Amino acid sequence: MLRTGALAGALSLAAGAASAAGPIEAGSIQPTNWNAIIIFVAFVIVTLGITYWAARHTRTTKDFYAAGGGITGFQNGLAIAGDYMSAASFLGITALVYTGGYYGLIYSIGFLVGWPFIMFLMAEPLRNLGRFTFADVASYRLQATPIRAMAATGTLVTVAFYLIAQMVGAGQLIELLFGLPYLWAVVVVGILMIIYVTFGGMIATTWVQIIKAGLLLGGSTLMALLVLAQFGFDFNALIAKAIEVHPGHDKILLPGPAVSNPINAFSLGIALMFGTAGLPHILMRFFTVGNAKEARKSVFWATTFIGYFYILTFIIGFGAIVLVLTNPAYHVGGDVTKALLGGGNMPAIHLAQAVGGDLMKGFIAAVAFATILAVVSGLALSGASAVSHDLYASVFKGGYADEGAEVRVSRITTIILGIVAILLGIVFEKINVAFMVGLAFAVAASANFPVLLLSMLWQGLTTRGAVIGGFVGVISAVVLTIVSPGIWEAVLGYPKGSAWFPYVSPALFTMPLSFLCCWIFSVTDSSKTAQTEKAAFEAQYVRSQTGIGADTAVAH
Repeated sequence: MLRTGALAGALSLAAGAASAAGPIEAGSIQPTNWNAIIIFVAFVIVTLGITYWAARHTRTTKDFYAAGGGITGFQNGLAIAGDYMSAASFLGITALVYTGGYYGLIYSIGFLVGWPFIMFLMAEPLRNLGRFTFADVASYRLQATPIRAMAATGTLVTVAFYLIAQMVGAGQLIELLFGLPYLWAVVVVGILMIIYVTFGGMIATTWVQIIKAGLLLGGSTLMALLVLAQFGFDFNALIAKAIEVHPGHDKILLPGPAVSNPINAFSLGIALMFGTAGLPHILMRFFTVGNAKEARKSVFWATTFIGYFYILTFIIGFGAIVLVLTNPAYHVGGDVTKALLGGGNMPAIHLAQAVGGDLMKGFIAAVAFATILAVVSGLALSGASAVSHDLYASVFKGGYADEGAEVRVSRITTIILGIVAILLGIVFEKINVAFMVGLAFAVAASANFPVLLLSMLWQGLTTRGAVIGGFVGVISAVVLTIVSPGIWEAVLGYPKGSAWFPYVSPALFTMPLSFLCCWIFSVTDSSKTAQTEKAAFEAQYVRSQTGIGADTAVAH
């Protein structure tokens, strides 16, 4: 089903569009899987119980946005991993390994390498300078109104495209795995997202993500062990058998042809690495811990869990080559030369049945759905906080909004976001969403990341430079994505080869452009306000490194 080309498909996998290829093919819908439905209903009941408990403990804005700052580094690391490891990372990367071997691992690494960068450069200053959103950090010494307006724009654009990909992916995944109609799946995901966030806030969202991460890591570990058990726990024997049975034979140990274009490969890497460091729902998680030390621990544990998970997908992918590729039961018409039942993203699900029977298949299918729920909840909360905290409380009310009113606005925004997400999921059902996910990562890398990094580390950044640089990043990323093959040709229907911008991701061009605009319009700003902002950097830097003046300082 990855018909858009491996690079575009990989971008869609990164963000969670489990089937980014458009409409489900006729005959690929699976019969209703009652094991999966029962396990998923059990997950929903447990998480709704947690939401009820969380609602009773959510009284202030800090509770709603940041779980009261009471999450430990380990818990937050698991929640971040739960926020980041999408169903499509699990299904899609396994499918890429199943199809191309080693080639799939390249994308796993692309999603992982941004995390050490976040740990060493960003986690501690973020926690020490911010309260609820990354706009708190960017506007610490700059003018709050224009900076928050720009940051909220970048956040909402990123969240919107991410949500479309998640909702369409959810609908298509559930249609495939559970045999439920697409419309039902989209509506169920939207309603559950609204309930989790509206009533439970960050406390409920955190625990939904922790449970989901535990289920996904546990299920993946069990599958990998069952695969290795077939080969006496000898990984070399697994690889040798995969080379023997795969049509490409030893070519599956070589990089794929799509990364042979260095500009495409580099631009994709830029988007994945630095886009991760600009995703609002990921950055928001750093404010849920008590201090900067716990923030660093969060990233350490998140990196550990995410890295471990991607290693498992590699084992599972090669296991699928051996146990699914050669088994007629998992192919259309019982013919191994034909497509997989359910489409090209199904190797992991079929492998679950091959090594653990129907119950294992049902469990993995339910975990895949739970995964989408956890991710959309985090997205909805970050979007709602951008509206209520950055726009309503800080821009419209000048920082003097009543706490109760701010939380009320956030809850109303969540309901509106949920309804919009359902409608967008229905509208975009038959449209390729890979370009939207690429756009989400490109906007995060081109608008959020440059402004955030420079505001923390460069004394010369001014409000004028940050606002112009941020908006240039948003607009250029959107425009270049629209005129790229992923939308210009595949969606708008223009002839092949007519796209104005020939590359998959614009990040290689738009991120440097954003940095350049931030620099040019800051160094040429000689206003009195700019001088005041530059003079305030030293005090900000001391607080960012020591935590003095933050909610809770930390000893070093």
